[in-house]
Amino acid sequence: MTLDNASPNWLVRQAEPDDVHALIELDTYAASHASRHVFIYDAVARQQCLVAVDAGRCAGFLVLTHDFFNHGFVQLVVVSPAYQRRGVALCLLAAAEAACKTPKLFVTTNASNAASQALIAKAGFIPSGSIENLDDYDPERVYVKFVR
Repeated sequence: MTLDNASPNWLVRQAEPDDVHALIELDTYAASHASRHVFIYDAVARQQCLVAVDAGRCAGFLVLTHDFFNHGFVQLVVVSPAYQRRGVALCLLAAAEAACKTPKLFVTTNASNAASQALIAKAGFIPSGSIENLDDYDPERVYVKFVR
């Protein structure tokens, strides 16, 4: 899948074990949270991780599961700071939609994360509710996209 017309070398594919180190390096949260290393490794091993690649370099990744009340769920989207605001996350969300095995694809973000909310809306997701008490004083907003 091509990310945009300006960079035809960008593509989205299933992450492979050889990608794990690069995915951890581009994830700024992983730099200070060792548990994220395990999470990424497990997602790749379970074939739940899609990676956006630019000229052989990992630009971002997405974790897609199918265990959110038996529906598709985008558990995590991470884009390298060097590639942010260049369409990588939108392309990853489109790839998740194509790979989703259920009629509904869900994604969440914190109420305080306006940038993520704008991205999710741009990708065609619609509000579907909220979850309180996951993070103190910052509800989790739930979005859905009907894909089949």
